[in-house]
Amino acid sequence: MLPDLIEIAPLSETVSAKIAVPGSKSITNRALILAALADGPTTLRGALWSDDTRIMTAALQRLGFDITVAPDEAEICNRTIRVRGQGGRIARGGLPGKPLDLFVGNAGTATRFLAALVCLGDGVYRLHGTDRMHQRPQAALFQALRQLGYRIESANDRLPADITGEGPREAACQVSIGDSSQFASALLLCARAGRWQPKLAGDAAEEAAYVAMTRRLLEAFPRQGGEFQIEADASSASYFCAANWLLHCRIEIMEFPATDWQIDAAFPKYLPLPPSISRRNQLGDSIMTAAIVAPFANSPTEFTDLERLRVQECERVAALRTELGRCGAKVVEQGQTLTVFPSAGAMRGAEIETYDDHRMAMCFAILGLKIPGIKLKNPACARKTFPDFFQKLAAPPPAGLGAAILDARTGRRLAVEDLFAGQ
Repeated sequence: MLPDLIEIAPLSETVSAKIAVPGSKSITNRALILAALADGPTTLRGALWSDDTRIMTAALQRLGFDITVAPDEAEICNRTIRVRGQGGRIARGGLPGKPLDLFVGNAGTATRFLAALVCLGDGVYRLHGTDRMHQRPQAALFQALRQLGYRIESANDRLPADITGEGPREAACQVSIGDSSQFASALLLCARAGRWQPKLAGDAAEEAAYVAMTRRLLEAFPRQGGEFQIEADASSASYFCAANWLLHCRIEIMEFPATDWQIDAAFPKYLPLPPSISRRNQLGDSIMTAAIVAPFANSPTEFTDLERLRVQECERVAALRTELGRCGAKVVEQGQTLTVFPSAGAMRGAEIETYDDHRMAMCFAILGLKIPGIKLKNPACARKTFPDFFQKLAAPPPAGLGAAILDARTGRRLAVEDLFAGQ
């Protein structure tokens, strides 16, 4: 079991490794919804098994879907998941005053996709999650669902919310993706079964990377049931790409995504870092990984269009600025832009607040492979998307990097089996 405070020891030598990363969270949770809506059974191979996908699977089971989960021999954080689709029908629903309860944790995809899905049911459904999930925006999605004719009861257009399912309704709506492209993806995933005609609003809405992923998935997914292979998570791969560049190692990502469905599949193209990188149309969550290596660039790097980072698992713009500054980096925040200046000579160890954010934990772990004294609070938050991340850092090459990870309170080196962040 991971201690609540760990220290990452810098690598002492160049490493040659071949790293396997788990399946894509974004594709897995989209595929689970589409499998539930399919007209027959679907087998999902290479599906990520982490907090976010466990939450989605458990919610679908509560809704009455027959789902079986089997181990994946190639990757301990993947599963083979078989879903018996019900052709757009949802078997279970609650009553007014006694809604069917669905816990969504801090999983944005599960929250938004399930909010749309349960509208196709018959009954009342209550979505609720963690305190942070209750702070995250939902208004644009709820307003779009109301335009379609569904009843959404929420004190402030956030969670918790009671949603009354009334089955398919042929209707149109407009949704803004200003706060999250997941709003549009939720509607698109369920549009065929619901007979909805969603229209997207916002700057370059149709081209938004995660909306484009949803459309590609809709085209490729077997509607009648069948088999679907989920590719590796490009955001998770970015940490090892960054380590490869930062430490001059020879790290290969096994089965790196072959498609361009995931915007973060472009991450290797941004090393060495260019003068500017946009969160809107160049990188997704891996822009955080890029920010971590920016102090070691030869010139300043601007990270732009960061507004959505503020409303995710934590206020990520402030978190990056604060924690990079704690490590000695010069970082300037102006509007929706962070500028990170070359600071290699000033970098130092620090105790990092991870804000219960998996990406903060994994990003700063990579920094710890370079800078002595990096300690991470609550490293187990990596279970959200990559439960065996720290095991990949510590396992002997070639399957891992061979890094020493210590219990920061005792100095004891942790065994690989002690580094799993999942349940």
